[in-house]
Amino acid sequence: MRAVVQRVTQAHVDVDGRTVGRIGTGLVVLLGVTHHDTLDTATRLAAKVHGLRILRDEQSVAETGAGILVVSQFTLYGDARKGRRPTWTAAAPGAVAEPLYDAFCGALRALGATVEEGVFGADMTVSMTNDGPTTLLLDL
Repeated sequence: MRAVVQRVTQAHVDVDGRTVGRIGTGLVVLLGVTHHDTLDTATRLAAKVHGLRILRDEQSVAETGAGILVVSQFTLYGDARKGRRPTWTAAAPGAVAEPLYDAFCGALRALGATVEEGVFGADMTVSMTNDGPTTLLLDL
């Protein structure tokens, strides 16, 4: 499982011109799932994100109650090392990835996080104001 985590002052995700998720200060998590990921991977990554001390004053979402906006992003497993057209073979198919995406969001909620989401598999527009800028890549 791979996550791009960005500290933001605000973010929202729209589908078909309608806002489906919105947060103020907090984290945006772009989440990719690969073939070997499991429920355990999703739970461990959720705990890592929840406890990351990357908000202002070295605080975490766990300490501040800041929101988390999670957006599925299979393109995080794109491979463009050869040629000009990326391959997506490392990304898990939707039938495998969607339950793990849901498990990740559920694990964050179980930890007490306020979670907003995009729509899995939809064509989404994500808008955010990166704060810092602070961006981390997490691989589990």
